[in-house]
Amino acid sequence: MAQNPFRYFKTSPEIIQLGVMMYIRFPLSLRNVEDLLHERGIDICHETIRQWADRFGTYFANKIRKRRSEAMRQVPQWRWHLDEVFVKIRGETHYLWRAVDHEGEVLEAYVTKKRDKAAALKFLRKAMKRYGNPVVVVTDKLRSYGAAMKEIGNVRRRETGRHLNNRAENSHQPFRRRERAMSRFRRMRSLQKFASAHSSVHNHFNLERHLYSRSTFKVNRNAALREWRDLLVA
Repeated sequence: MAQNPFRYFKTSPEIIQLGVMMYIRFPLSLRNVEDLLHERGIDICHETIRQWADRFGTYFANKIRKRRSEAMRQVPQWRWHLDEVFVKIRGETHYLWRAVDHEGEVLEAYVTKKRDKAAALKFLRKAMKRYGNPVVVVTDKLRSYGAAMKEIGNVRRRETGRHLNNRAENSHQPFRRRERAMSRFRRMRSLQKFASAHSSVHNHFNLERHLYSRSTFKVNRNAALREWRDLLVA
């Protein structure tokens, strides 16, 4: 039987889960989350919230990702949108590669120091290992994509165009808002951990409310919250 990951913490798992969700899901600072928890009668230091997010953000994200990847592998992957985000770490530019499906869900996030063929190839193999091979891959005109896809035999599935990749461009916005609230990142490892956790949590609560009526949105929101709380016992 797996050991309880919360066994050394005096705070209840439900409160830890709430703090982690608030910090990762919303563009809030650690002190914002501390104040919101205080209004609910929970006296927790912002540094404790940071430790929770660092330790349990990946834990919850992996559970969400495992559920979704198992379900998605049963359905043929139709279209992926690939793009890179420029992220500054201590004044040095790094690249956050992101794969987004045709519905706007972030499939994979991978951080590299370079934007060459080797980085693109590793990113593509990582995403395809988890989700399978898509029918169409939409990218910008970066040559690294063409070289990497040629090596894995996917070059004929690639599409490029001025506006074809708007799906990926729009999906960057929640991460950019979160990045500003965190006052950027200090280490490449921290960026990778947070980007992976943020993408999974964002996917889970991304209900696309503009596509549904108010009543349907409320049903979907309650279902997402119920599934989130069930992660503690899953």
